[in-house]
Amino acid sequence: MTRKEMGSYAKAPLRRHGGKGAPGGRWTFVQMTIRVVSYHPPAYHVAMHGRMDREKGPGKGGRGVTRRRLLIGGGAAAGLVLGWAVWPRRYAPNLAVGPGEQVFNAFLKISTDGRVVVAVPQAEMGQGVYTSMPQILADELGADWRTVGVEPAPINPVYANSFLFEEQARERLPAWLHGPGEWAAREVAIRMNFTVTGGSSSIRGFETRLREAGAAARSLLCMAAAERWGIDWKACDTEAGFVVRGGDRLKFGELAQVAVRFVPPDPLPLRNRDERTLVGRPVPRLDLPSKVDGTAQMGADIRLPGMVYASIAHGPYGGARPAKMATAAADETPGVMAVVTNPGWVAVVGTNWWAADHGLQALAVEFETSAPRPSDATVRKALAAALDGGGAKRFVDRGDPDALLGRQGVVAASYSVPMIAHAPLETLTATARFGDAGLEVWVPTQAAPMARAAVAKAVGLDEDRVTIYPTLVGGGFGRKTEVDAAVEAAIIASKVKKPVQLVWPRREDIQHSRFRPPALARLKASLGPAASIAAWSATIASPSTNGETMARLTRAEAKDSHGPDRGSIEGAVPPYAIGALAVAHAEAVTGVPTGAWRSVANSYTAFFTESFVDELALVAGLDPLSFRMQGLSRQPRLARCLQMAASIGAWQGGEPGTGQGLAVHSCFGSHVAMLVEARIEGDQVKVPNVTAVVDIGRVVHPDIVRQQVEGGILWGLANAFGNGISIVDGVVTAQNFDGLGLPDLSTTPEIRVEIIPSELAPGGAGEIAVPPVAPAVANAIFAASGKRLRHLPLRLTDA
Repeated sequence: MTRKEMGSYAKAPLRRHGGKGAPGGRWTFVQMTIRVVSYHPPAYHVAMHGRMDREKGPGKGGRGVTRRRLLIGGGAAAGLVLGWAVWPRRYAPNLAVGPGEQVFNAFLKISTDGRVVVAVPQAEMGQGVYTSMPQILADELGADWRTVGVEPAPINPVYANSFLFEEQARERLPAWLHGPGEWAAREVAIRMNFTVTGGSSSIRGFETRLREAGAAARSLLCMAAAERWGIDWKACDTEAGFVVRGGDRLKFGELAQVAVRFVPPDPLPLRNRDERTLVGRPVPRLDLPSKVDGTAQMGADIRLPGMVYASIAHGPYGGARPAKMATAAADETPGVMAVVTNPGWVAVVGTNWWAADHGLQALAVEFETSAPRPSDATVRKALAAALDGGGAKRFVDRGDPDALLGRQGVVAASYSVPMIAHAPLETLTATARFGDAGLEVWVPTQAAPMARAAVAKAVGLDEDRVTIYPTLVGGGFGRKTEVDAAVEAAIIASKVKKPVQLVWPRREDIQHSRFRPPALARLKASLGPAASIAAWSATIASPSTNGETMARLTRAEAKDSHGPDRGSIEGAVPPYAIGALAVAHAEAVTGVPTGAWRSVANSYTAFFTESFVDELALVAGLDPLSFRMQGLSRQPRLARCLQMAASIGAWQGGEPGTGQGLAVHSCFGSHVAMLVEARIEGDQVKVPNVTAVVDIGRVVHPDIVRQQVEGGILWGLANAFGNGISIVDGVVTAQNFDGLGLPDLSTTPEIRVEIIPSELAPGGAGEIAVPPVAPAVANAIFAASGKRLRHLPLRLTDA
């Protein structure tokens, strides 16, 4: 595809600031061409740790330092490949370069007109990474925020989200193995090209790399200025887009071309906290103007010459394949062009999407299945069988809980949660086009390298012949780590020999969501002296979602069982001081695919744990606040959150008809306490007020953090009150939002959010508020009515 074509059909909605002192002298809203081009196969398709050069194309060697390699960042002597521990020298930046742009490193380009362009390797799903991540780099660089722009980073192992692997290594290995374990995890992530947006890891995983990228570029700019002034570069600094020394000032744009010839110092000079002027401030969001004025391009906004449209229908769960259809009826629909069948699904192609979808409905496809079709009853049976079957694996085992829980005075309870759909506003979509150079795919994705690999495998191409253009994501929540739509669009395009835009109908997006897994838990505990928790055990039955997800993403051979999974009990270890503890997972094979959902297993483990803690407080004869506070003696950050939430929310426990409930939780490196007020009106529960106090460590953008917490609370209310997924004969009954029982504006409570100031390492903000909502509501319902609800969704009629 030519540059002109890319400019016409693949634009990313990005904001370049212009204002007083900035290029243009005013606010400007500019769209930048998406240049996320998968120029190279992953490292494991060439030599392990082999250098990735663009000059002669994939698989072709190149020697010497050409002008183009300098621009792209190929020459180590040019100082463009920075030798950080997390930045292997063997991978060169492969950023696309526009007129006047100079590549400083894989995260940064500076133009001769002073524009600063930050490449962001994480998907923008509304969570603000297109602002907060450039904010970190620009702060360290000393840039003028009005001149900062953003573009999606290309596929390259330098952008691997190794943090997720390193975090797992730290959790699973003894302290003396943390160093080598993290190194090994980092290497695995890089070799897998594991560039994934998830796990509230964007700031946690990339803060240091972005700071170092900014510091390196600042050093190079200072070196270029110092050469012109004939002074030591260390006497220079940067501010508001200038290199400064006393009264002397030089613009970044004047120095960029020369600066890239220098070599960054080692170690890199990072700014002290009091020298950083952007981080911690609510700077204007870079992605907001285009989203407000409608110029932002989501996946379904792509338009290509000669493009046709497709709608799709998938068969029931149980190994479905199309068996019968009324093709004549579909042909009678105006605009229908073709019917494409594939194992598991049927698509109709039309001149517009309305024609394709109406033709699909007229097709009246009947599917047959090779395995039993699941239903609500079979899912419940699978969970119960797993819990009672003796195959649970303990992932946490401390002290001797079995002995203590074998005595009298044990408190026991069972809890359950249903499957839940993701239901983002944007259904799955992808646009695919075959050409002489291979296949191009435009797709809103949280995992671009995995989408590329899956598409290549599905259509029989080498990965270096597949180009992925990630668009803005209209809601991901884990669903768009999956590659369904990209693969299906590519297959359809290969069949009809035209560019195809596939948009899943809403009914398909809900019925074939990779649901939050159902779970059934059995908890036991005994109290010790002074109302302490002496012993605790939790056994949770649920599908092994992590194994399922990775199998799908890697297109591995399907199998029914993946074995017990540590990820399925994430968040199930209580934060309280407990002498004897056991937490186990029992795999349940339900026949319904599950996947990552906002806050993953924490969305149900917090409900189990914090509801049960309230029950223990009642047995101990203490109010829920006092019982929790005495148990959080080793968790000062969480205890402070709880204390502040109780104070701000005016904790007093509630009274008949109106109750208050508490819940605390820690996950993704962050801590939260929540106080919820619930009012009983007949057989309905109203939630008028929610107070949340969060400690997420260093805050980059306070407004974005607040937005994420508020959104997480609404998501948590959907978890508490929304309808679970119901399945009849392998088919999900809900077909639209009205079948999900989601909260609406009229039921939205007053939300108060307090962010605790901190200079500790940053935690995640996007998911931390989801887990404690449901237990806090359940605890408030008990305080108001005396009814203990142990199953989601919360219904007074179920008590």
